[in-house]
Amino acid sequence: MISMNRRTACLTILATAAVVHASFAQGQTLQGQKFPDVIKVVVRGSASNTFEFDVTVSSPYDTPARYADAFRVATESGTVLGERKLVHDHQGEQPFTRDLNGVKIPASIKLVVVQARDQKSGYGGKSVTVKVPGR
Repeated sequence: MISMNRRTACLTILATAAVVHASFAQGQTLQGQKFPDVIKVVVRGSASNTFEFDVTVSSPYDTPARYADAFRVATESGTVLGERKLVHDHQGEQPFTRDLNGVKIPASIKLVVVQARDQKSGYGGKSVTVKVPGR
């Protein structure tokens, strides 16, 4: 008969294995994150219908060939209004914040969606929808 401590340890190991298996079955990395996620956005008006964005991204960086290489600002229907390409990895800086200036947003647009991508998985992680200031 297995002692209670050993039995509990075995059940814990089995439960952990099931969670890891489920994560891999969904195509996720060990960190549980397949795509880079946008975790914070600060937007400021800079001129008439022109805005600046400070975007904080959390990337599941795991190799130099896979890093968050861009983020974009788009309408809710998917029209891209601006994009910032990132030319190097941010391995030692997670999460990281970068800006995107001079984004022209038509006066009729009240909300925008900010998304990040990486070289391997593309866009698809957590996005942030923000209200355009003054609208």
